[in-house]
Amino acid sequence: MSSLNHSRNLAGRMARWSAHHRKIAIFGWLALAIALFAVSIASPMKQIVFETSGPGESGRADTILYEDFKQPAGESVLIQSNSLKASDPAFQAAVKDVIAGVSTLDAVAKTESPFDTENAGLISDDRKSVLVGLEIRGDSDDAADKIDPVVARVAELQKAHPAFTIGSFGESTGKAVDASVFDDLKKAGLFSIPLTLTILLVAFGALVAAGIPLLLGLTAVLGTLGLVALASQVLPMSEFVSAIILLIGLAVAVDYTMFYLKREREERAKGRTEEAALEAAAATSGRSVLISGFTVLVAMSGMYFTGDATFASFALATMTVVAVAMLGSLTVLPALLSKLGDNVDRLRVPLLHRLRRNDSEGRFWGAIVDRVLRRPVLSAALAGGLLVALALPAMQLHLANPSIDTYPQKFLTTYNRLKEAFPGTEVGASVVVKAPNVEAPAVQEAIGQVEWRAIDSGVMNEPIDVDVNAAKTVAVINIPVEGDGTDATSNQALTALRDEIVPPTVGTLRDAEVAVTGTTAQQKDFSDQMKTAGPLVFGFVLLFAF
Repeated sequence: MSSLNHSRNLAGRMARWSAHHRKIAIFGWLALAIALFAVSIASPMKQIVFETSGPGESGRADTILYEDFKQPAGESVLIQSNSLKASDPAFQAAVKDVIAGVSTLDAVAKTESPFDTENAGLISDDRKSVLVGLEIRGDSDDAADKIDPVVARVAELQKAHPAFTIGSFGESTGKAVDASVFDDLKKAGLFSIPLTLTILLVAFGALVAAGIPLLLGLTAVLGTLGLVALASQVLPMSEFVSAIILLIGLAVAVDYTMFYLKREREERAKGRTEEAALEAAAATSGRSVLISGFTVLVAMSGMYFTGDATFASFALATMTVVAVAMLGSLTVLPALLSKLGDNVDRLRVPLLHRLRRNDSEGRFWGAIVDRVLRRPVLSAALAGGLLVALALPAMQLHLANPSIDTYPQKFLTTYNRLKEAFPGTEVGASVVVKAPNVEAPAVQEAIGQVEWRAIDSGVMNEPIDVDVNAAKTVAVINIPVEGDGTDATSNQALTALRDEIVPPTVGTLRDAEVAVTGTTAQQKDFSDQMKTAGPLVFGFVLLFAF
């Protein structure tokens, strides 16, 4: 009767089929994982174009810039002296050497001298710091591949002028930060596998038992990479998705396998046959895996309500790897256990295996469970109180896009000097104007009004720079903003631009599309979207997942 009841359970029926068709289940799973991974190599994952995926007004502005005015990448060289001023001959000679040194590089298309009349804003108020602007030749997407010679030349110029502080900031900083992030993710991936195996060895005390969940996790990850690569052709993915797939895939595969394997061991310890123990594990733990997996799928799908491309890609990647791991746990895992039988405990690790009790449960957790069962009300109260205490800090969290100030400080030496010498220039707002002809008198007059009104606001500074695309259809007014980009001062400047400066100026132009973007605008629009989407996400998860 027990076997009959178990066979009626979906998880039990899947386990029974897999156990009776072991070769098909095991080799079919391996072939599927390898084939899907080959797909991810043949058709690489398509990544999100962040310039066209932002929310709100800043998202519209960024899309205009990306589609109609893809500007070249840039680099700024900061030159400082503790004693000399920009008007001193020695200072001017050093600046000219810098310009001459970088302008001859193939990667540099154009330089901006701080001594040109139109670039007066490139000299600091105390006249002890100047900026030399560089435009990187070619497509901005390829700038990272060309910036190394610029960084090397700046280092040479620093050695040639030890009395000055010379450093660069811009494309090189972004490249260094990206390399650091990916290096950290790579290390996390490399360490996660041996660390996971070590934990499994401690948990099971046997190499064979520890290898099963790791094998399932790795094959689930390989298969998911292929599925996500296919899906990315329709829904582009975040650049961090591969790392998320690896970490989540290992976690859920190990969790599901340990749950399943532990129950099978317990049933064997009670004296059941290998087949009966496997059926009992499939009908109980297997069913729990099924329910747990679908709960995670529903919960993760709530991220789609954010309307954010990055969260949507995280949702798809997480849901896919959980679904694949769940499928493997209900098919290939029973097949493996059926094949191995009691041999799953082979290759025992000395000492570690002795830490287990006769009922196969760890002594530490077994002792905790025994005490919890003796005092369930007290245990529930303590556990619930602890969870609430741990959750309280989350009430103070707010979602925001990372700004440059969140980068590791080792990459921001020149940036921090620039902030101090040119306050406000490191945070900018860009007013984007798209019109049939942005050089028409009416448009130029409106742009001029934006400039003087911005300076008059008291929270925006010079130098204000106006760039026009080659087609004369898009103009970008770049305005330095006070504050750090996310504080009250920066938000005050953004409010002034959007509510007080743009509407009566460029906002009155006929046949024109106007939008404000920049660090502060992007942060605010993202935050506003999350505030709107947050209740929907939590409501959906609470209603359908639980």
